[in-house]
Amino acid sequence: MPDATRHLTLANGLQLTLRHAPRLKRSAAALRVHAGSHDAPTKWPGLAHFLEHLFFLGTPRFPLDDGLMRYVQALGGQVNASTRERTTDFFFEVKPSALAGGLERLCQMLAEPDLGIERQRREREVIHAEFIAWSRSPQAQQQFALLQSAAPAHPLSAFHAGNRHTLTLQAPAFQQALDGFHQRFYQGGQVTLSLCGPQSLDELELLGRQHAELFATGERVPHALPPPLSTTATRLIFTHENLPEGAEQALELLITCLNDSRPGTWLDALRQRGWLQGFKAETLYAFAGQLLWHIDLTLSEDASPEEADALLQGWFGFIRQAEPAQLNAEFELLQQSRERNASALELARRDSAGQPFAGLDTQGLQALRALLEGLPGREHGHWQLPAVDPLLLADLPVARSQQPLPAALKVSDQLPGARQYAALYLRWHVPSPLRQPLYAVLERALHPMQERCERVSVQLQFSTAGEYWQLRCAGLPAAVLRTVEQALALMLKPPAGSWLPCSAQPPALIPIRALLKQLPEAVLGATPAPASACTLAQTQLDNLWQHARWHGLAAGFDDAALNALGTVLQHCPGQGSAPGPLPAWDNHRWHHAEVSGSEHALLLFCPLPAAMEAAGRLLAQLLQGPVYQRLRVELQLGYAVFSTFRQVEGVGGLLFGVQSPHTSQAQILDHLLTLLRQGITFDSAARQALAGQFEEPAMANDEVAEWAWQACLATQPGGLDALRKAILSTRQADLQQLLNHLLDTGSRWLCLANAAAPDGSWMTATA
Repeated sequence: MPDATRHLTLANGLQLTLRHAPRLKRSAAALRVHAGSHDAPTKWPGLAHFLEHLFFLGTPRFPLDDGLMRYVQALGGQVNASTRERTTDFFFEVKPSALAGGLERLCQMLAEPDLGIERQRREREVIHAEFIAWSRSPQAQQQFALLQSAAPAHPLSAFHAGNRHTLTLQAPAFQQALDGFHQRFYQGGQVTLSLCGPQSLDELELLGRQHAELFATGERVPHALPPPLSTTATRLIFTHENLPEGAEQALELLITCLNDSRPGTWLDALRQRGWLQGFKAETLYAFAGQLLWHIDLTLSEDASPEEADALLQGWFGFIRQAEPAQLNAEFELLQQSRERNASALELARRDSAGQPFAGLDTQGLQALRALLEGLPGREHGHWQLPAVDPLLLADLPVARSQQPLPAALKVSDQLPGARQYAALYLRWHVPSPLRQPLYAVLERALHPMQERCERVSVQLQFSTAGEYWQLRCAGLPAAVLRTVEQALALMLKPPAGSWLPCSAQPPALIPIRALLKQLPEAVLGATPAPASACTLAQTQLDNLWQHARWHGLAAGFDDAALNALGTVLQHCPGQGSAPGPLPAWDNHRWHHAEVSGSEHALLLFCPLPAAMEAAGRLLAQLLQGPVYQRLRVELQLGYAVFSTFRQVEGVGGLLFGVQSPHTSQAQILDHLLTLLRQGITFDSAARQALAGQFEEPAMANDEVAEWAWQACLATQPGGLDALRKAILSTRQADLQQLLNHLLDTGSRWLCLANAAAPDGSWMTATA
């Protein structure tokens, strides 16, 4: 049954979009202000982004401790904001009962902000830290370089990030510009508010009307048309002018075609030649009939860029001649799949942008024709449009013979089958010395399958940590079953091209993200195996599978799907077994990780005994505000500051993370320990709110599945009900006991940092 939607214009000019989706477990709000960095005075680059930051620092009505960010985080929700060229977006997702409280805080902080000069001074330093990180980030600089392809007179070619020098707070003219920007653009006529959730349309409308009336009455401010985007052609960067409405969605269809790597497509032609190592197509800019988009293509050293370009133009020419209705038919199925799998937040954000998950209408098809006419095309290559992907079929695959579920597979009852979301985890213990090079073979074998899955909104992930390989697949049950069956076949017999080495390197991550990626290895106490130049063959993989041991977890499958799953898993390689022991270490351990980037970054992971999990989760909840206030606001350590409870490889514990341009890892650690020594004040309301986060209807489906998997790895009995009861029974004495345990010199800590240990008191390891 499709979602029900409603569109309204309120008396103050605000556009209200409502979506009733009964299948959802959470609710979301997405508020778009139709003004961004290109609308700010050119004299003060970064003013729009600076204002976005200031909104989150609290108001007299909702101070920082009770503002939107703390409110949402305390409820286990998501909240963020983004300033783009012509839009600024604010969005959050919470359990349905909390939507009203979040919406009240969101509208109030935008309509009636506190722009006091002292908070401006503090937040400018945060903006400056972001600017430093941006200037050192290869990805950010690559993006900036792409935008420089625009004509010099176009706003895209200018600097808009903002820093300490462009935000001249002491200048009266700057303060007037800041106030003027807020008054001009943060009013009803400039705002689109989208609400999405399981609530009825009438209930959502009542909430929207009640809180959106805070915005002053106004009309949409007309934008001056920008100058032409570009006058010169640049390889794999495409510009379009004067496109009709619907062009953004038309480009989405075109990029969906480009992303298709099945036989007969452009990507398949590159892969068959052994040239394709990486591909991504993305929209860089869309406004007033102008489009700028880019293909990021990574080819092997022996590839011919000229022939690759010719093949691309041949594919464009083929698509241009194809029947638009045929292109749109599969695109509509893909959009329907994406809508069924989308979260409340994704749906609300799409609605606020005026781009629902749908096929192209008549206007969109006209925009597609105009878009294709503006692309280079020629007759070159042999092409075909692939048939509708079977992964889009909603019915369960028919098994020729029913097989029982393997004993090594645990079935979780934490996620009801009625949710229409299934997750399967398979984990192999592979102690072979060929583990790393053969992992690379399987990774290459699965990559085309992962591309297919991404198109049809199925999650397929293959990862390695220590001596383990793990396959995770999640999405609609029928799609998961078909995906896993094909993935296991590829893992048993990788295609010939998978055995060829690949020289492509993954894009560099900022230091804190790189550390998070290495955290599982560090928790397991593993060090990456050295690169092997050995020659690999199918017989070596066969031998590895003979000695591998596996176990797994299925969540969200109903009885019919479980019956089909038994048939799929009869081809699972390796021998079934029970989960292995949890990783353990003594006292404090410092892991020096070699990652790219010059900023200081540190993760502090404090594992806890299973008996302390409830107290640990409550302590992490209570620490979020003080950690953010002290390290981010008061000490201005940097913009990447967080604290949470995290389960890693079955080990639960407190996790703190900081990335700073100027404070060393040792100093960051000292600040964290000082904060912990100050203790924490028990809050019964926070305890109640935390317990509510672990009710299955309040959790996202993927969160329920991941919690069940981590509990399986930990061989931890009990379910969400037991955890919730344990949280509700936690007292101040339990928190104090936990703090004492953390600060005890004999407690277990793991410091993962991009620097060596500060002194000889740490057990050190290098990753």
